[in-house]
Amino acid sequence: MQRRLVAEFIGTFWLVFGGCGAAIFSAAFPQLGIGFVGVAFAFGLTVLSMAYAVGHISGGHFNPAVTLGLWSAGRCANKHVLPYVIVQVVAAIVAAAALYLIASGKPGWVPGGFAANGYGALSPGKFGMASCFFAEFLLTFFFLMIIIGTTSKGAASGFAGIPIGLALTLIHLISIPITNTSVNPARSTGPALFAGGAYTAQLWLFWLAPILGALAAGALARVLWEPMTITETVIIEESRVA
Repeated sequence: MQRRLVAEFIGTFWLVFGGCGAAIFSAAFPQLGIGFVGVAFAFGLTVLSMAYAVGHISGGHFNPAVTLGLWSAGRCANKHVLPYVIVQVVAAIVAAAALYLIASGKPGWVPGGFAANGYGALSPGKFGMASCFFAEFLLTFFFLMIIIGTTSKGAASGFAGIPIGLALTLIHLISIPITNTSVNPARSTGPALFAGGAYTAQLWLFWLAPILGALAAGALARVLWEPMTITETVIIEESRVA
């Protein structure tokens, strides 16, 4: 368990630090800004790189919605759910703190939105709460379907990190203008705590919608793909670690 939790901490930290860091430092940087496309690829690359770096240790969740979605699909043991979620949230907060420490070293810098998620007036495109809720639900649903499908029996072994990373890139290309893209409650929590105010007040949506989408995907996955018991999943993961 200790090795799993360290792996989840490292992976979640890298996701938030890399993805949100690209948004904070590079998205609109004078002359050489990477824009929405660059930020989308930054998030995808964080997951892709950590899926291969530590994914074989913990399963590479890096996201409370992923953990709960896999649990709903019968792919995550009960004993792993709460420790994983706690470590993911802590890692996201530490990553946001690291970003704040770096960013505050620039003279005259103000946090602003700090890559936090929002709806209504805090949505980049000023989309309403219902639109943002549905977008986060739907995108998390498909993200989990891709994760579960590419790691199921019969899928190409050893290549799941590529479609999962590209899926997260696509999700960001779709939804950065809508909510600044969450699909990950931990990713939303870290920046919101430093952006403060209304961003923190809106955090509920970026927990509820992704979790509901993930649980729905997990339930459907039990019908679509051949079941894999918790025992089988643990044996496979432990054999990879060994």
